[in-house]
Amino acid sequence: MSKIAILGAGSWGTALAVLLAAKNYEIVLWEHFPELADDLIKYRENKKMLPGIKIPDNVKITNNLDEAVDGYDILVNAVPSHITRNLANQLGKYPFEGKLIVSVTKGIENETLLRMSQVYAEVLPNFPAEQFVVLSGPSHAEEVSRKIPTTVVAACINLKNSELIQDIFMAPAFRVYSHSDIIGVELGGSLKNVIAIAAGIIDGVGFGDNTKAALITRGLVEMTRLGTAMGADPMTFAGLSGIGDLVVTCMSRHSRNRYVGEEIGKGKTLKQVLSQMVMVAEGVKTTKSAYKLAEVHNVEMPITEAVHKVLFDDKDPKLAVYDLMARGAKQEKFV
Repeated sequence: MSKIAILGAGSWGTALAVLLAAKNYEIVLWEHFPELADDLIKYRENKKMLPGIKIPDNVKITNNLDEAVDGYDILVNAVPSHITRNLANQLGKYPFEGKLIVSVTKGIENETLLRMSQVYAEVLPNFPAEQFVVLSGPSHAEEVSRKIPTTVVAACINLKNSELIQDIFMAPAFRVYSHSDIIGVELGGSLKNVIAIAAGIIDGVGFGDNTKAALITRGLVEMTRLGTAMGADPMTFAGLSGIGDLVVTCMSRHSRNRYVGEEIGKGKTLKQVLSQMVMVAEGVKTTKSAYKLAEVHNVEMPITEAVHKVLFDDKDPKLAVYDLMARGAKQEKFV
């Protein structure tokens, strides 16, 4: 029976703790901030991030990383992308033998343009790449915690480890598929957040379903173009971590990234929107990374470029949409 440490007690980390506790695994949930850890212990509920969901008594909660890692053989990276490097550095003092690291973080580091698996490979060069697994797909924590049927994918270069995580996380309302394309799965989970911001902008300025359908379709093309240039299998983007996650993030009321875009479409500045949010919207940082990666790999990504201009150059959101519509005529191609 695996012992699982979930490192990061945000909404997703908490939801996964609830999910796995129901399968009677030995679970520890690590929260970085002592005062937040104390609240989790006191109320057995993440009132800030996932209100209304009881954290089962068989989930141990701690602020001590030694307690969270010692003796646990699966470590789940559930902190935001900009915190992941720091966490990986802290994990460097622990032995790796027999451990798996599972990343559920959807983002690309700004400074290095590295995916989370690459961040770990850089910080922990002796950690075997075949023991790093990515779990991703259309999976809002609010729904997973309430046992609403959800399907995701576990990816690892060693398919046996993908299948191991598949077996551990599978539950009656949480179906997991195995995969070996870790590049495509990581990029799909990250890049879709950029398109989701654009979807929110469409909602905010008052455009309709036609516009959003076009955005999702052409956004998927951009994701696939960049992913293929970076070594991913283009068909991965037709799966759960690609179109699946893209659709739910562009459409859902739970989507933080769609919310950011919607508020900007209504006239707020990015600074105003972020100052009012409790949770992290990964798409804001990922927009910077995706924009740079498009340049590095010489890939055309007009929607990503437009989102970048709206977020960081204060371009009028409605004008950005019309400028996309006014681009030169082209033949439709998937990549």
